[in-house]
Amino acid sequence: MAIDGLFLHFIKKEIEDFAIGAKVDKLYLPTKHELVMLLRTRTQNRRLFISVSGNAPRINFTEYAPENPANPPMLCMLLRKQLSGAVITGIRQLGYDRVLFIDMEASNEIGDRVKRTLAVEIMAQYSNCILLDGEGTIIDSLKRVDASKSSFREILPQKKYVLPPSQDKLNPETTPANDICRKVLSFTDKKMSSALVAAVSGMSPLTAKEIAYRVSLGDPFISEISVGVKERLLHEIGILKHYISEGSAPCYVISDNGEPLEFSFMPLTSFADKGRIVTDESLSNILDLFYVNKEKLLRARSKAEDLFRTVNNLVERISKKINNLREELANAEDAETKRIYAELINANLYSLKKGETQYKVADYYDNYIIKTIPALSHLSPAQNAQKYYKEYRKAQTAKKILAEQIETALADLEYLASVRDELSRAETERELNEIRAELSFSGFLKSKTGTKNKKNAPMKPLEFVSPNGLKVYVGRNNTQNDNLTFRLAHKNDMWFHVQKAPGSHVVLSCSETEPANTDIEFAAMTAAWFSSVRQRGTVEVDCTKIRNLKKPLAARPGFVIYHVYSTLCVRLTGFEPMSPVSAPFRHFSPFSS
Repeated sequence: MAIDGLFLHFIKKEIEDFAIGAKVDKLYLPTKHELVMLLRTRTQNRRLFISVSGNAPRINFTEYAPENPANPPMLCMLLRKQLSGAVITGIRQLGYDRVLFIDMEASNEIGDRVKRTLAVEIMAQYSNCILLDGEGTIIDSLKRVDASKSSFREILPQKKYVLPPSQDKLNPETTPANDICRKVLSFTDKKMSSALVAAVSGMSPLTAKEIAYRVSLGDPFISEISVGVKERLLHEIGILKHYISEGSAPCYVISDNGEPLEFSFMPLTSFADKGRIVTDESLSNILDLFYVNKEKLLRARSKAEDLFRTVNNLVERISKKINNLREELANAEDAETKRIYAELINANLYSLKKGETQYKVADYYDNYIIKTIPALSHLSPAQNAQKYYKEYRKAQTAKKILAEQIETALADLEYLASVRDELSRAETERELNEIRAELSFSGFLKSKTGTKNKKNAPMKPLEFVSPNGLKVYVGRNNTQNDNLTFRLAHKNDMWFHVQKAPGSHVVLSCSETEPANTDIEFAAMTAAWFSSVRQRGTVEVDCTKIRNLKKPLAARPGFVIYHVYSTLCVRLTGFEPMSPVSAPFRHFSPFSS
């Protein structure tokens, strides 16, 4: 569900309980549509997250702040200049509109105290976060709106802030329940949920459908409902008013496969047969649980688009190169014919003359059948023979070189397939940066020069725990796969990789113990999960000891060879490795020297 005015009313109370009197310690812009404010009190710090993206606009406290860019954008620097050290003095909502005003007292360049306000508009694709001065003039915003986008309401620096258009709806807090019910019932041509949305300020279709379900176990037209249904409607409107005055009962719905379906400030009884209803005391926690995993993947996909495009272009280019090389190799396959032509000409020099365009000779390689050999008339028979010998030697050399080039191109194609698989699972900007660095190191991308980028320590592998408590480590990219397999793992640890397909290296730390079959199966299923063939019903996974692995000289990152191994067939139905964390190698004794 999108956040409606009623949900915003409840989360406003939750935010102001902590934020009033708190100081803005730091500000970040993880993306152009997201703002994170670190609020500090004398006893606690909390992150206030504001998103104005069209897909998931919201405002809430979060424990999962997105990763920040290495270099803050100009707007971030402006917000830091205006709001760093500011104290939040109030949070306002006009009626049940989807706009929150965060009032702050800040300091200007000369140290005078000035008023600043953040107007947070949560309105689907029209959402915005706008910084205002004390006079209501726009300083800047996360989204600028000029006259070409809206002639009624421009959002530009130095323009006066204008509220979004108001709607003629009833305030559910101050309007008596009888008056609300009467207006809902006046929409005789609408279904009950549509009538509730049209009559009550701040109500979303989800909340309206929940009330309609509670009233009638469905969503009937107003013109068709009975007197008893009208009485139950009045009762449910009274319950809604009770929530508004006394507080919310947050919940979210999870499907049978673990996917979040909906969230609300009140129990969603209409979803009882569609999934599991989970309650929580905090609306911020509800929003975190609902959006974080979904947005993490979308954010990574958005940032990975250029890399995906680059890798796909490289794959297309190398595929065309392989086709061209194979055509050249096919043309060079008749090298033996050229050698035979040269020998037959030399064997018949006494009978051949200069100026002929073809020679007819008996082929003693093929039962002395008469063959016609093309010749150049301006060359003597001996010179034509030397020409065929030269073409033969050239074709032989070409066959060898072309075969090597095709083998190299096929290896590059296999490597890029593994990079594409890495990109499909990357979830953070750091992971994408490491993949980009890997491509640069391998020569597929040019290294950027003239820029000073912040260098982060290499990320560590993902870590999981097998059923019997053994550690399972998963490489995030090819460079990390090499490091995990050949530097960090013990020679007696077990190594897993999906068979004949791109995937991560997986290491089961068991050098000092004999792993149980359940541990081996868990590691094999983890290798299948972190591969390009995860969607198959049954996945074949190769398993061997680390000591059996070899890396050829000059091989691409992540490439290994092995001859001693066993293969396990695993099914991933219902399987998902849980709670990966960065591997703390200082506590991982099997990887120690």
